[in-house]
Amino acid sequence: MDRETTSRNRVAWETASGKHVREYQDLLRQARDGSSLFPAEVALLGPLLRSAPSVVHLQSGHGLDDVALVRAGARAVCGVDFSSVAATAAARRAAELALPCRYVVGRLPGAPLRDGCADLVYTGKGALIWMPDLTAWARDVARLLRPGGHLFVYEGHPAVPLWSWDPDEPRIRPDRSYFGRSHVNDTFPANGAVEWQSTLGEVVNAVLGAGLELRHLAEFPEPFWRPDGVSAAAWQGRLPNTYALLARLPG
Repeated sequence: MDRETTSRNRVAWETASGKHVREYQDLLRQARDGSSLFPAEVALLGPLLRSAPSVVHLQSGHGLDDVALVRAGARAVCGVDFSSVAATAAARRAAELALPCRYVVGRLPGAPLRDGCADLVYTGKGALIWMPDLTAWARDVARLLRPGGHLFVYEGHPAVPLWSWDPDEPRIRPDRSYFGRSHVNDTFPANGAVEWQSTLGEVVNAVLGAGLELRHLAEFPEPFWRPDGVSAAAWQGRLPNTYALLARLPG
């Protein structure tokens, strides 16, 4: 990624992360009262979380998933995020809730954590679009995992950049390609940032190439995020909008 793109993305994401500060009390209430994990995540993560794993959450954002992971059984969670604004707000929430979550600011790949520190690496919900080199990312995941540890991804489907938000019927945007390498995001929260694209096959091959074994892959019609006031036909069950991937580092 060139320096100008990196700088533009950092500015865009720091600006977007201000929402986590402005809505601090609302997010704190959500963390106290419910779980941000989706049913598909709970179904796949449940057996892993019963063993009280040590979790690294790459691109941890507002940190609500970290709270949910601890409450579902994780021994501790370390979140890594590009945004100091997001990491600071997430750390404050975890402290108020007295939960074993800590946060570090870092650019990925190259998480500033020691090798073999995690039983589970968790990521997704708008994370991989910031990774121009999935091969390097997957190698970094493998570095962080202990033998027998798992990678879990719950993410927007790579086809999502194609779907328009038309309410009457699903349409493909004429300015996007499934095989494009990147596009400029024209919606919140990325407003003007460059998002990187990878096909589902490229995601899987990056994970396999890093030495992990694929254990589960599933696609779902439900999006992980719906902006207020928008009801797109692309979200009504006919098209893929999310996927879940579970992989294991051989023991």
